[in-house]
Amino acid sequence: MAFTMKRVYDPPVASDGYRVLVDRLWPRGISKERAELDGWAKDVAPSPELRTEWHHAAGERFDEFAARYRVELDGNPAAEALLATGREHERVTLLFGARDERVNHAAVLLDWLGDHGADVAR
Repeated sequence: MAFTMKRVYDPPVASDGYRVLVDRLWPRGISKERAELDGWAKDVAPSPELRTEWHHAAGERFDEFAARYRVELDGNPAAEALLATGREHERVTLLFGARDERVNHAAVLLDWLGDHGADVAR
């Protein structure tokens, strides 16, 4: 199993493997057909409260956001289910809508998955 991540706006390719959206909200301007999803794990995304707080201070407090999001992931059955999904597929691509490809919740999620035994590729 290997997890990777990319923007949902990037074109799908066969090497993506199992494609799962990890945003709580549907990304703007993209149709479900164009997204070519295999799954939507909205419950693995940051809580609405944490997401709202993050958007008001994006970039300024990423370390604090990441730490709080990791705490949410530790108690989240959806995160464990995503980890199990990785055992069922050779490659799982986490899709996200954020513009910044390094400072976003999917990057934190990918690190969390790696810390919990998954192979990750960036």
